[in-house]
Amino acid sequence: MTEIDLAVIGLGYVGMPLAKEAVAAGLRVVGVDVDPRKVEALNAGQSYIDDLTDADLEHMLANGFSATLDESVLARSNTIVICVPTPLDEDHRPDLSSVEGATGTVARNLSKGTLVVLESTTWPGTTDEVARPILEGSGLVAGEDFHLAFSPERIDPGNPKFGLRNTPKVVGGYTDTCRDRATAFYGQFIEQVVPVSGTREAEMAKLLENTYRHVNIALVNEMAIFCDELGIDLWESIEAAATKPFGFQKFLPGPGVGGHCIPVDPSYLSYTVRKLGYPFRFVELAQEINERMPSYVVARVQRLLNRHKKAVNGAKVVMLGVTYKPDIADDRETPALPVARALLELGAELSFIDPYVLEWSVDGTPVPREEDLAEAVVDADVTLLLQQHAAFDLDMVEAKARLVLDTRGVLTEGERVERL
Repeated sequence: MTEIDLAVIGLGYVGMPLAKEAVAAGLRVVGVDVDPRKVEALNAGQSYIDDLTDADLEHMLANGFSATLDESVLARSNTIVICVPTPLDEDHRPDLSSVEGATGTVARNLSKGTLVVLESTTWPGTTDEVARPILEGSGLVAGEDFHLAFSPERIDPGNPKFGLRNTPKVVGGYTDTCRDRATAFYGQFIEQVVPVSGTREAEMAKLLENTYRHVNIALVNEMAIFCDELGIDLWESIEAAATKPFGFQKFLPGPGVGGHCIPVDPSYLSYTVRKLGYPFRFVELAQEINERMPSYVVARVQRLLNRHKKAVNGAKVVMLGVTYKPDIADDRETPALPVARALLELGAELSFIDPYVLEWSVDGTPVPREEDLAEAVVDADVTLLLQQHAAFDLDMVEAKARLVLDTRGVLTEGERVERL
């Protein structure tokens, strides 16, 4: 029998919740990463993941979990799950270098009978066309000598209701036997496993989920722009529409999309369609609209200042919340970055407040962090609410701030407060 039940490659927001639940189910788990700082922190009981407390990590370590840089542990692992990042390159094309690197590492250490699962979001066909040939470079054959599957991650950082265990897990195998093996594996610690007929269907399911959100967020973002010009309170209209008990799901406008999924995953689907010789117009239009929102926010800041006979150049602007969603420290793809970049280019004196971010910079330029929320909003010419962290005293912001642009629709609009 193998010494290790599960090896997780990539110890980030996807890999660590997976390791946590597997350990809780009694599996012998090891984490593998190429970053020595992550490995050292985890083995010292120091979590850098929002959904994993130091106490959670101590419990994992006490129950046999360890992190390592040593890829040789993979040869002794019954199941290997790859959870590495799949970003976009500078031309908005899929960057699979981490997937290829991790898969190559597995191939060098692949043993007969091992289950290999890719969880990293990617274009349909990646498991079969990219991962499988690399793995079969080991001399072992997928579906015969080892099992191969794809199961898209559905991690929602900071979600208090749905975690890994109670979020249904989609699983597609290279063969039916591969699918059944992967289904049985995840069934040990996930309440509902949803098998599909192949890896491509599982890959497409993930892209469909996030493209659906991407397109609907773009819809309300575009409506926010013209509703402002029409003098319509879109936030009120959305709440009214949401009273319909069927046929409508509420999406809210904002300063842009952020995180590890929405800004990235639809581009993987668009890339797939373009390989067929034509564009995926819905996705590309949504991308255009959502990427426009940071510049629209800056234009609204300019307008707000102009109405009070002030210029952006030299104005003190304090940004409230620079993470991509509330009440977490994750700032991946945060729209706060392009907003800040544009304000700095216009000459604004920028600072920020975020209880989850101690240091923040724009293209290498540090942005000063304010410690006292009340002092900061009183002193600023404009308070720009980008993220509604629960720690923020919004009543105080409404009462004391000189001018406020609320991009989240959580403040009461008035003489000094404008909503997006």
